Amino acid sequence: MSLPESLRKNMQQINELFDSSVIKKRDFDALDKIYTSDARILPPGAPLIQGRANIREFWQSAIPALGVMGLKLTSEDAHLDGDSIVEIGQGDLALNGGQTLAVKYVVHWKQEDGKWKWHTDIWNTNQ
Repeated sequence: MSLPESLRKNMQQINELFDSSVIKKRDFDALDKIYTSDARILPPGAPLIQGRANIREFWQSAIPALGVMGLKLTSEDAHLDGDSIVEIGQGDLALNGGQTLAVKYVVHWKQEDGKWKWHTDIWNTNQ
């Protein structure tokens, strides 16, 4: 099912919040607005991580360790199916030293407390 424009804008705001607050400001409490409480992430080359507290711990370590300075996410496709949205997209990861790394991702969105959030998040590089 095609997404209403208001829902697409809401998804874009959440995707931009990850960049503006989590990455650029290192405000890891903003993850509460992005991920569901029982969310899962599947980082490349690492085991599945479940639960917002564990996800916060992962990002608090990974973002500075990888030298991540920014992330521009571009949704390529998103489908509403019942109480879920599946989004496929691409991203440009800005790293220390001016390097950019191209990534692709799939996010399974679910509603929590009336707000759409990332429930399952998997990504990898194009290299």
